[in-house]
Amino acid sequence: MNIVTKFTIATDQGIETLLALTRQLAMEKYSELVDARELDHYITENYHRKALIDELNSMSNQWLVVYADNAPAGYARITTRGKKPRFLEGKRSVRIADFGILHAFPSPAIRDSLFEKCLSVCRSHQDVQIWVNEHPGSPWIKLFESNGFTRIQDACELDDLPLESVCLIA
Repeated sequence: MNIVTKFTIATDQGIETLLALTRQLAMEKYSELVDARELDHYITENYHRKALIDELNSMSNQWLVVYADNAPAGYARITTRGKKPRFLEGKRSVRIADFGILHAFPSPAIRDSLFEKCLSVCRSHQDVQIWVNEHPGSPWIKLFESNGFTRIQDACELDDLPLESVCLIA
């Protein structure tokens, strides 16, 4: 299997790829945790063409898509925006946001490709803390913890969803 993780920009193809991935991953990630109407509202508000174009064109974000044999398998957003935990106030930080791989692509090599690229991008920033915010049942928490991220006690919130969260910092 050929696995490649690439930056995505605001081209028609990039936008269409992200529209499909963001919506499908939000459904896979939250459908059992959030009321269907609330999840539909979240997806409608956050993952439409204009919102993605604005996010792709923001200097605060870098979007990565991992491909398996040229099929989009997952994505992550590296950002300096978001509701930071108190621990990071006044400090330079970057966040790995929306990290996810579609259930149809369970290969650890796909996950590792996206994760390694995220770390590479984050570490290119000098003197920053890397942080992640996930819901408590996320399968990604174990991945981050096994790669040096530690949980902090600060109360964190998931962006726009009424779920508890776990904040991890490296």
